[in-house]
Amino acid sequence: MYRITEAFWSRLAGLMPGELKQNELIWLASPHQHLSLLTRRRATMIVNRVRLFAFLFAVLTPLWSVIDLAVFPFPLWLNLALMRLLASAAFASLLLYYRPNGNLFDAYRAMALLFAIPTAFYVASYTLLGYYQLSGISAAIGAGYAFLPFVLLAGLAIFPLTLLENLVLASPILIAQGIAGSLRWISLDWPSFAGAFWLLVLITGVSTLAGMSQLAFMIALVGQAIRDPMTGVFSRSSGEEVLELQFTIASRSNAKLSLAFIDLDHFKAINDRFGHEAGDKALIGMTAIVSKNLRRGDMLARWGGEEFLLIMPNTDLIQAEAALLRLRSIGFGLRPDNAPLTASIGIAERSADQATEWKNLIELADQRMYLAKQGGRDRVLSRHAQV
Repeated sequence: MYRITEAFWSRLAGLMPGELKQNELIWLASPHQHLSLLTRRRATMIVNRVRLFAFLFAVLTPLWSVIDLAVFPFPLWLNLALMRLLASAAFASLLLYYRPNGNLFDAYRAMALLFAIPTAFYVASYTLLGYYQLSGISAAIGAGYAFLPFVLLAGLAIFPLTLLENLVLASPILIAQGIAGSLRWISLDWPSFAGAFWLLVLITGVSTLAGMSQLAFMIALVGQAIRDPMTGVFSRSSGEEVLELQFTIASRSNAKLSLAFIDLDHFKAINDRFGHEAGDKALIGMTAIVSKNLRRGDMLARWGGEEFLLIMPNTDLIQAEAALLRLRSIGFGLRPDNAPLTASIGIAERSADQATEWKNLIELADQRMYLAKQGGRDRVLSRHAQV
């Protein structure tokens, strides 16, 4: 079974554009392991595209009533027009109410509403049209209503979604198609219905691959944007974004949040004496060691040059001190002359230091890092401890 799954993902990876790592392929299946920065960017994109769709549907949905008026009996036209106005109002509300805020569950709700509105309209209109014996051009226009599910499922292709998300969103539309068919059980043309349903399934498959392809591009691009190209840890801009997000979460839930400012000691001497290539090698080795020994949930960002920021959610001062002392005992690698590479470290914690903004945490940790340097380097300094 494992080999079959591995072969499937390998084949799928060949179809997906972008430079995905092996451990990132699972991100195409489910959103549960996505990085918070990727989640926020994806949520923002989804809501923006939902609003674009809502705008188009809000404008175009009532306009079709002009065609209906020309071909349908007045009672049928009136009922359809009322349903179109209600659907248009629902789309307009969706456009006005939702704004991108980086929250994935808000994005899910926006998508669910976007697809629920036309799905409900489809079931209602399909049922209503079944009560009328239409012929000629009226029958042709009436048959056009049956194509709405095809439009909806094809529309999934514009969203960067995982396999699981695509299946969850497509299932209600496919179920609605089945319900609409059952409501006209007696007069239903079963061969035609089965062919249409199979076509819907095929469109779902194509849309799913398109959405996953978009997601693969997004993962690759976000990965390049948020990572420091040399060390592979978070860049400064993405570190700021992560810290701002974690600070907001911690403030709302009154949780602990610690921050460590790490500055490698006498690093300029490495560049001056051995060259920048040796300095780069030392930085790469240091980040590899630290990344390997980070606790689950901790995030390392390169702040600039030989300075790094370690973000530790749900961590108080004592836990942060213990984690940094453990890293210090492991070591930060070797200098080109095989002497140990050391660091001066300052720690700050949101509640203990009564920080009101995430920038305050950085300033406090930075100040304590400089005090650690002034105290002799190769040490950890927090609000109440120096080791």
